[in-house]
Amino acid sequence: MSVCYVGLGANVEDPEAHITRALKAFQQSPQWTLLTVSSLYRSQPLGPQDQPDFYNAVAALTTSLPALDALDWLLNQEQQQGRVRLRHWGERCLDLDLLLYDDQVIEHERLSVPHRELCKRSFVVMPLLEIAPDLMLPDGRFLRDISPEFDGQLQRLSPPVIDI
Repeated sequence: MSVCYVGLGANVEDPEAHITRALKAFQQSPQWTLLTVSSLYRSQPLGPQDQPDFYNAVAALTTSLPALDALDWLLNQEQQQGRVRLRHWGERCLDLDLLLYDDQVIEHERLSVPHRELCKRSFVVMPLLEIAPDLMLPDGRFLRDISPEFDGQLQRLSPPVIDI
């Protein structure tokens, strides 16, 4: 089994419900074991500003799937929940990102692990630190020593409504 961290985000069509459904899908899948989930955070969109704020969380999981198969599972889950890609960094009902996969560094045309923007995004770093404060990145740095450019727009909400 591999340990991985998945970022969950949504900003339209009841974002909290979409994130909760994705977490439940992990729980119902024999390929995944949900270990823990961060609180829910709200942040302004990175892309076009004519869209609602995003809700984000990070989940720690184990999986029996190889990394590319895990990516396919995540993309399938997005599609099952109705994700439509209208514009780059645009609104979405669900976004699932494979942030880390064991201590592997993966550069593939379909997947980069660690996620290329992981250390630059407060809405990823803060929830990840919440659930894994001693996390070491594959390059040997501790996540707690990373200082992304926080814009002050990140707001911690309540934990996602799900029993682990």
